[in-house]
Amino acid sequence: MKYMIASDIHGSAYYCRELLDVYKKSGAERLILLGDILYHGPRNDLPKEYAPKEVISMLNSYKDQIYNVRGNCDAEVDQMVLEFPVLSDYALFAINGLTIYATHGHIYNKEHLLPMQKGDILLHGHTHILTAETFGDITILNPGSVSIPKGGNPPTYALLEDRIFRIMDFDGNIVKEMNLGE
Repeated sequence: MKYMIASDIHGSAYYCRELLDVYKKSGAERLILLGDILYHGPRNDLPKEYAPKEVISMLNSYKDQIYNVRGNCDAEVDQMVLEFPVLSDYALFAINGLTIYATHGHIYNKEHLLPMQKGDILLHGHTHILTAETFGDITILNPGSVSIPKGGNPPTYALLEDRIFRIMDFDGNIVKEMNLGE
């Protein structure tokens, strides 16, 4: 199964549209969103084409294909307009023999881990900086930000297929790749 992973849309209709266009073409069967869907937050500038109502409409049309975790800019009111669960602090996935904890990153992160074991994977957003690294006995993955990237990175998302994690830009280039092993 192929998964697309994205974080930090922050209400950008432009980048949400780009993301969903790539999602449709990618052959991915599920879209994992790592939070901060609708609002930009007080520390960020407005993203390109800031239009949360358009983002709501676009994402709701994929409600049966989205797994989502709550970001620090997401609120209970978002659940009133989004037709898929948005308020979980983390999700646990067992994919191809991998144990993956998906979270936004503002609560659980490298400095405050979930109850993880050797070989587990922490998948998060929040920092807007793409990452694919080994940290002790675990792997930490961050697809970067769809709409407000930081650290000189382009807007990115990730694909997970056959234990290969690829961070991609919207031109289809692989920015970073990691084999998640056996």
